[in-house]
Amino acid sequence: MFDKSLKPALVSIHQSMLNGIHQNRNIEALKLFKNQLQMGISEIDEVAIALALKGCRENVNFGSQIHSLAITSGFISFTTVPNSLMSMYCKNGHFNKALCVFNSLDFPDRVSYNTLLSGFENGKEALSFALWMHSIGFMFDAVSYTTALSHCTNEEEFRFGIQLHSVVLKFGLENDVFVGNALVTMYSKWGSNMAEAERVFYEMLHKDLVSWNALLSGYAQEGSYSCQATLGFREMMKAGVKPDHVSFTSAVSACGQERSLDLAKQIHGLVIKMAYGTHVSVCNVLISLYYKCDVTEDANKVSQSMTERNVVSWTTMLSMNDENAVSVFNGMRRDGVYPNHVTFVGLIHSITVKNSLPEGQMIHGFCLKTNFFSELNVANSFISMYAKFELMEDAFQVFEELDQRDLISWNALISAYAQNGMSREALQTFLSASMELPPNEYTFGSVLSAIASSECISLKHGQRCHACLIKRGFNRNPIVSGALLDMYAKRGSIAESRGVFYEIADRSQVSWTAIISAHSRHGDYESVMALFKEMKNKGVRPDSITFLSILTACGRKGMVDMGVHIFNSMVRDYSIEPSSEHYSCMVDMFGRAGRLKEAEIFLAQIPGGPGLSVLQSLLGACRIYGNVEMATKVANTLIALEPEQSGSYVLMSNLFAEKGQWEKVANIRKGMRDKGVRKEIGFSWVDVIGSIDCSLNLHGFSSDDKSHPQTEEIYRMAEWIGSELKYLEHEEEESDYVALVCIT
Repeated sequence: MFDKSLKPALVSIHQSMLNGIHQNRNIEALKLFKNQLQMGISEIDEVAIALALKGCRENVNFGSQIHSLAITSGFISFTTVPNSLMSMYCKNGHFNKALCVFNSLDFPDRVSYNTLLSGFENGKEALSFALWMHSIGFMFDAVSYTTALSHCTNEEEFRFGIQLHSVVLKFGLENDVFVGNALVTMYSKWGSNMAEAERVFYEMLHKDLVSWNALLSGYAQEGSYSCQATLGFREMMKAGVKPDHVSFTSAVSACGQERSLDLAKQIHGLVIKMAYGTHVSVCNVLISLYYKCDVTEDANKVSQSMTERNVVSWTTMLSMNDENAVSVFNGMRRDGVYPNHVTFVGLIHSITVKNSLPEGQMIHGFCLKTNFFSELNVANSFISMYAKFELMEDAFQVFEELDQRDLISWNALISAYAQNGMSREALQTFLSASMELPPNEYTFGSVLSAIASSECISLKHGQRCHACLIKRGFNRNPIVSGALLDMYAKRGSIAESRGVFYEIADRSQVSWTAIISAHSRHGDYESVMALFKEMKNKGVRPDSITFLSILTACGRKGMVDMGVHIFNSMVRDYSIEPSSEHYSCMVDMFGRAGRLKEAEIFLAQIPGGPGLSVLQSLLGACRIYGNVEMATKVANTLIALEPEQSGSYVLMSNLFAEKGQWEKVANIRKGMRDKGVRKEIGFSWVDVIGSIDCSLNLHGFSSDDKSHPQTEEIYRMAEWIGSELKYLEHEEEESDYVALVCIT
């Protein structure tokens, strides 16, 4: 009937265009407008132009033409038209054009202000505009508050949002559902304020789907509230609110964090029942959930059921499937989905886990070709990848080629050096980084780890790092405290380790394990057991590393029966499966006590076979207790594992020498000469007081070492100290003799 009408009323045109826009059929709405305009300018009005602009959400070029038409036809004088123009430009990312339209208005109305406020991309600028609106006497309505609250995204703006909340309460707008939703969303974005988000939500008189989704999203984003997210989803269903894709995404994501597979499957069933089974965002979180719960078959089924996959879908599948990450990436390219920087970060991580250097180099080339190497987080991932492959020259080259470096770049390089035993380079990089950017907890954690594992870096640098991190307020950070405690322990300063430990207010399992390990490393059995007892009394559950440290202390003290009790308790009371390190520790314990048969029994139980350290330890025990037969078997195994290392040959040679079997000693030494094996030289280090540069490395020396330029002075001083010690020893002996005579 409408098509047959010779001159349809403008009201009908408005209604038809509005229906098309509401049903997301913008092209049809614009076609109606064009047909009407072809009849003449008199056949349209300001409402038709405003509606046409609403239909230009994805067609800014046509919107610009309508803008010109509005100016030439005079319809721009109607406030409705410029308001629609501003909305159109804001939604298409042309905020400057929207601002020009606003500035040209002689009498902007409430919609004009609210529309422009919604278009700001920078939150700080948006709130500055809101303050200006308030300063000129503009009375905020629910839309104004909702829009302003949506811009409160960072910490400074969040404080402004709290003030807006106070004004909302003052003017009685807290019961407006849109304002309430905005407040719940704002508080939910900050995990530490979820309690306030809950309070606002439950005080709302009227709640809609958006209200529930805001709360559920907040729960899901803050990992520690995942249980509340699933409970909230159930409460929402009981309240009769029909969930949508946002609700399902939050609920499934929370199940993934909780590893609640059974509940997730029930929600999955509801997803299919309510026709969201192929929705891309819901499928993405379902794939992630099933991979996290090691149900890869179901994850693949969800993936295959998807009618379309976006970059998030492919990136999720790629990140969760380390073994076939490159194949998934190739499938993504064949599907015509363009990767983003997150895709490459996940891909590089998977390649690193898989330990596939050729694939990593191939992806490196691809990133260079497609200009993704300019993305800092991608380049940083390559630094970490090459470090894992022990290719530090390549890692450093990636770092050098960066146009700009953030703290993560510096941290990646420092960590790379520390992982590869290049402690001096790690420390020098830390010093360079500190001159450009303030370090964070990960920077300190990496450099302290490097200092801890280096025998040639002065402890003074660790102490300087300690002073620096105290100054920057990181002394109570658990990552830094653990690294600091470990550094002092490994470098022989047990008193400073204890000082760091007792400064930690909330001692975690990691802290307790670190201090127990520190005392164990120093052979302080009594302190280890006292700390272990205190740890259990505090309700902190020990882990496998804690038990490893305790067993080590028992072995060094010769407390074999206690060690056996601890080992059995670990398995029986804490359900911890012994690792090869635990078995090795038990072998070492029995060996030190001369219980070699028991040591041999434990040796056979080590998963994957015994390692070098435990075999060397047992060989040493065989030498001490003169068990030539077992020593020969152990030595043969060791020599097969490391034919170029001198330790096994020397121990066997010494054992045969003690037994007077000189022919076998000669044969071992001849074998060493034939294989080119040389006895390793033992080194000691001394710290010399001086400038920072001079004390970066300690001075290393060995027996009969004459490489130092001040060798003569050093040997004279050593001879003088030796003479003094002999003199003092002689005096002490004489004093004891005189005392004994007097007593007699």
